Amino acid sequence: MKKISVLFVCLGNICRSPAAEAIFISLLEKKGLKNAFIVDSAGTGSWHIGKKADSRMRIAAKRRDINILSRARQINIKDFEKYNYILAMDDSNFRDIQDLKNRTPSTKLASIKKIQDFRSVFNEHEVPDPYFGGDDGFDYVLDILEDSVSGFLESIS
Repeated sequence: MKKISVLFVCLGNICRSPAAEAIFISLLEKKGLKNAFIVDSAGTGSWHIGKKADSRMRIAAKRRDINILSRARQINIKDFEKYNYILAMDDSNFRDIQDLKNRTPSTKLASIKKIQDFRSVFNEHEVPDPYFGGDDGFDYVLDILEDSVSGFLESIS
């Protein structure tokens, strides 16, 4: 059986998208579905390649028993062939992903969506970037992502 592949994308791949990836993996583990998926995260920018997620996000996630283990990387054209779903955290990253997709000479292209299209509790149309805010912003982003990532999983399972 072919695995379903999912890529979460934000700007630098150190806050929102690695958190979404870790939340998704945690949900898959709880449902016994981890082996049916390939899950990763990436950024549209290259500033943090190879770095761990922001320590504030890792600490906030750890308080919820969610482990963020990924290292930052930048999205690339091969991702459109590798992943079934590419999920953007906000409109700006969605546009950047679409622009990259439009330059990709592939016949098999991933479905690109905004993660907030799957929200059920929160009204935000974008996942806010907590990087320049206080610690409470990381908890709020985790709340938003737990809602929308759960909604995404429900939509495909």
